[in-house]
Amino acid sequence: TNPGFVVRITQAGLDYAHQHGIAILEKQLAQLRLPDISGDSRVLHMRKVHYELSRLRLRDFQLPFSRITPMAGVGLQISISNAFAELDGDWRVKFLFVRDHGSFNLKVENVYIKIILRLGSDTAGKPTVSSSDCSTRISNVQVLFSGKFGWLYNLFHSVIESRFRKILEDKVCDNVAKSVHTELQTYIQTLPVTAKIDAKTGIDYSLVAPPRAAAQSLDVDLKGEFYSLAHRSTAPFSPLPLAFPSDHDHMVYFGASSYFFNTAGFAYHKAGALVFEITEAMIPKDVGFSLNTSIFSAFVPQLEKMYPNMPMKFRLSTPTAPFLTIGPGGISLKPIVDAQAYAILPNSSLAPLFLLSLVRNVSAVINVRSGHIVGSLDVGRLKLFLPLSPPQVRMMQSLMNILASSTLLPRLNARLEEGFPLPLPDRIQLSNILVRFHQNFLLLGADVHFQPQ
Repeated sequence: TNPGFVVRITQAGLDYAHQHGIAILEKQLAQLRLPDISGDSRVLHMRKVHYELSRLRLRDFQLPFSRITPMAGVGLQISISNAFAELDGDWRVKFLFVRDHGSFNLKVENVYIKIILRLGSDTAGKPTVSSSDCSTRISNVQVLFSGKFGWLYNLFHSVIESRFRKILEDKVCDNVAKSVHTELQTYIQTLPVTAKIDAKTGIDYSLVAPPRAAAQSLDVDLKGEFYSLAHRSTAPFSPLPLAFPSDHDHMVYFGASSYFFNTAGFAYHKAGALVFEITEAMIPKDVGFSLNTSIFSAFVPQLEKMYPNMPMKFRLSTPTAPFLTIGPGGISLKPIVDAQAYAILPNSSLAPLFLLSLVRNVSAVINVRSGHIVGSLDVGRLKLFLPLSPPQVRMMQSLMNILASSTLLPRLNARLEEGFPLPLPDRIQLSNILVRFHQNFLLLGADVHFQPQ
């Protein structure tokens, strides 16, 4: 199935994430625990030198040059070159009648590391990452011993250096696998695959396929679907393909399809949330009229006889879920709204009076704030289809326009101002926001700032 929502991480975004990942890996490698080393080395007519190296302390591990590259069909490749490390420790040696001990310093240079990260998704639709391959090659290891018997150390230092090289090559890849599992996998699992919006609806951001690596980006296809918390059901329409543009100026892009927004209308309609009441108390004082039967008796004369000068209320509802379209010009919809008028009787019960069918052109302004899609509605004039004379229709339309604009629209915009959360892992802030409309989807571009704990 096509995704309802797509996240594209560009090379700039991958590079930014890579910087933070390398910083974490450097700290992890600097905490490597190396085992004590001991053994016998045959020198000088097959005489044995027994050596022991203990209390190995890694003082530094620097990864100065590295890059990240998307790998189609797999995930990501991280290449590290010219890394170096330094450690020290204590040594003890026994050769014939010679016994000595002291400290040593070891320098590891020209370290090359290649890491393949395989990307996928689990049964809950959360992203997964694992270290599918790791190789380490160390070109240069130098051990410097402090002590009186320099000639003796030179006899077996090549053996020590070889053992150190093998241990470090194995340990580095073990540590990489551990870091990927404990740091990276744990972090990307903070991506919310479901987000509760309010008491009635939520958003499903689960992955519909493993992330796809391209030449300069990583695409993550999400379901992108609103749902009713009480009555979850499949929307009676399907997402269309999104023709993503080749923009790479921002670190991340979000493609929110018309399907994404239309499932919002479907979910809220299914949850019974698209029902609004207009009462006298909700009308601003400066509107200039009261909501009662007297003002509408000009259109329905029998109101004055049956319910003289009684307060009224309107209940607005949509017979079907509103359906919007997205194009280069923006978002637009033309919802049909039923307005049922009631007289409020002295005992507070309601007497139905008449039903109006309203049609209104609506456009939307969209932005991103604090990791949420926010918006506001701009509405055109209501159109009524009534068996009245043209002047009466115009008067009724004016009244309903005033009622809707002064009461309903502020309530809708207040909800849209709260916004709907974007699929972001923990501690991510967005800046430099771009908003563009394309055929069948809204494109949001942003740069990313990560807040370390």
